Amino acid sequence: MHAYRSHTCADLNKSNVGDNVRLSGWVHRVRDHGGLLFIDLRDHYGITQVMADPDSPVFAEIEKVRSEWCIRIDGNVMARDESLINPKIPTGEVEVFIRDIEILGASDELPLQVFGDQEYPEETRLKYRYLDLRREKLQNNMKLRSDVVASMRKRMWDKGFREYQTPIITSSSPEGARDFLIPSRLHPGKFYALPQAPQQFKQLMMVAGYDKYFQIAPCFRDEDPRADRSPTDFYQLDLEMSFVEQQDVFDTIQPVIGGIFEEFGGGRKVDQEWEQISYKDAALWYGSDKPDLRNPIKMQVVSEHFAGSGFAIFAKVLEQEGTEVRAIPAPTGGSRKFCDRMNKFAQQEGLPGMGYIFWRNKTADAVAQELGISVKEANAKLKSGEIEGGMEAAGPLAKNIGPERTEAIRQQLNLGVGDAAFFLAGKPKAFEAVAGRARNAIGNELGLTDTNRFAFAWIVDFPIYEKDEETGKIDFEHNPFSMPQGGMKALEGDPLEVLGYQYDLSCNGYELVSGAIRNHRPEIMFKAFEIAGYGKDEVEKRFGGMVNAFKFGAPPHGGCAAGVDRIVMLLADEANIREVIMFPMNQRAEDLMMGAPNEPMNEQLRELHLRVIPQD
Repeated sequence: MHAYRSHTCADLNKSNVGDNVRLSGWVHRVRDHGGLLFIDLRDHYGITQVMADPDSPVFAEIEKVRSEWCIRIDGNVMARDESLINPKIPTGEVEVFIRDIEILGASDELPLQVFGDQEYPEETRLKYRYLDLRREKLQNNMKLRSDVVASMRKRMWDKGFREYQTPIITSSSPEGARDFLIPSRLHPGKFYALPQAPQQFKQLMMVAGYDKYFQIAPCFRDEDPRADRSPTDFYQLDLEMSFVEQQDVFDTIQPVIGGIFEEFGGGRKVDQEWEQISYKDAALWYGSDKPDLRNPIKMQVVSEHFAGSGFAIFAKVLEQEGTEVRAIPAPTGGSRKFCDRMNKFAQQEGLPGMGYIFWRNKTADAVAQELGISVKEANAKLKSGEIEGGMEAAGPLAKNIGPERTEAIRQQLNLGVGDAAFFLAGKPKAFEAVAGRARNAIGNELGLTDTNRFAFAWIVDFPIYEKDEETGKIDFEHNPFSMPQGGMKALEGDPLEVLGYQYDLSCNGYELVSGAIRNHRPEIMFKAFEIAGYGKDEVEKRFGGMVNAFKFGAPPHGGCAAGVDRIVMLLADEANIREVIMFPMNQRAEDLMMGAPNEPMNEQLRELHLRVIPQD
């Protein structure tokens, strides 16, 4: 028999009754039933119940065993009594009577329990991550992650892509985040960098004629942490293709991502039709370039109904250039209580509040006033059905702008009795993000968001440039290496009108994929950077390797990268990306388990010709 096991803790069933077996694993929990000891023995594959009574030759040793001790047992497989069968586990029809035991690794008192669903502070969980990783939820998350990556690889190979590895140590290249720098021992005063992405290398592969590349690529960015972003490193499904247009990239990656969600989504609906929404429309309708389309609410511009109206705050705002009023429809949200709650939400987000209107059945007071009868008579007529009360708009805004404008708003937003609408005014960039969060909150609170669905959309037509409001300077708003739509001709007009062949894929409010058709023409690239104030010399200094390569017959090419961690986070239904990363950093980019970052030894600093300057 093998030194440690003849079976895993998920293998045994009724067909093994009478067999002598050997199992190894961790003590999940111990139960003492008055002289009968039961142990749930756990390994990576499952749980088997093992037991002993005083007749067991090693009963005294078994009594010493505690939770999370690593043990090996030998014993006989027995059928459980019918009343004691556990249908929740594959081994639930049997148990093993222990004949021999070996303690492979005893455990100290546990800083966190593996059995059960107790919550522990993040600091404890990350410091003792190896214990945290023994818990069932994280075991399932990590298996899911591994299976997703394997499926991605297979799907890409099936599409004719080959996997190539790009360098992990390279030169510093500004790509929107801070680099992790590595001092060179052989070249004092010079530094390497960990790649933020394989971007330049995969483009150079296209110049080298490799046509289709993919990689499950590690990427390194010194970023501030968020719930959906790791502060140090992450993995992406990275791909690039030659001789393609934007739609070719969509047609390639959509079945890969869609197939992953169908395979691992646990039966949740996966959208088959993926809309293509312009960046401009996404900002208008959803307040975000990564909209959650499970929520059906679409915001609309309603400025015309407030211009010159009795609501002075909005009317004055609209007199300023570049301002507008936007409405967030709220079907079924037509109660003052709900409207006040959403107004408070806006105040917590840093705005003075949100104006609102809600529509309700007319009150007896309103009917009495209209018909010139008493309130009592109006009430009786309404209850008897003799007259229909109709609908009225309520809320401070309705009173200020009057019934005509209010009715025009209702018709534009296609709302009715029991519905509401919220309003924000100003320069869109100042309130769009809050409006987007309010839209999400309204959809969730009113139960409009379909939580059993994965809803995808391509966000396209990103502007390449933006203008600094204070300095008037033109700079890149998005990826500077995207091919401008219209090529060189587009760069001869208004820079703020130039759109790029750049695209993101959003799913349920998260950006999953980002990519572009690349600017592979040196003359167009130099012109694009010149508009943003970067001379030819500076471009060649910063991106010399790529620019030089483009002078030697570069093919049109494009691609994208899909965030592996974020995809698994959505599939695992987790709100925090650290739940799907094996050994994550904490919020302050610290590894509490390994003690990183730590102070280098003096010898290391001398070798690297470095000196640490103490902070004041």
